[in-house]
Amino acid sequence: MTQDIHRDRLLILDFGSQYTQLIARRIREVGVYCEIVPWDTSDDVIREFAPKGIVLSGGPESVTDPDSPRAPDLVFSLDVPLLGICYGMQTMAASWAVRWRV
Repeated sequence: MTQDIHRDRLLILDFGSQYTQLIARRIREVGVYCEIVPWDTSDDVIREFAPKGIVLSGGPESVTDPDSPRAPDLVFSLDVPLLGICYGMQTMAASWAVRWRV
């Protein structure tokens, strides 16, 4: 029986981490298809990919900088599991904090 590796695919939003490629390789080693896209990828591309989960990679930025990159709002409304690594977790927390203040 052949496993369809595209069934449970993950999308990695790259915030510039030097480990993004390593993260993708490890995910693929366990038989899960994934693709790496830039953090500012359009909502249409994300929807079309239809990920079963999203990984927000690390990066060299700081969320305290108002001009730092943020995860697209769409990723929080897709109802899929999210994993934030380093900066990816910081941008998740910053995005949720804004919503809590509203």
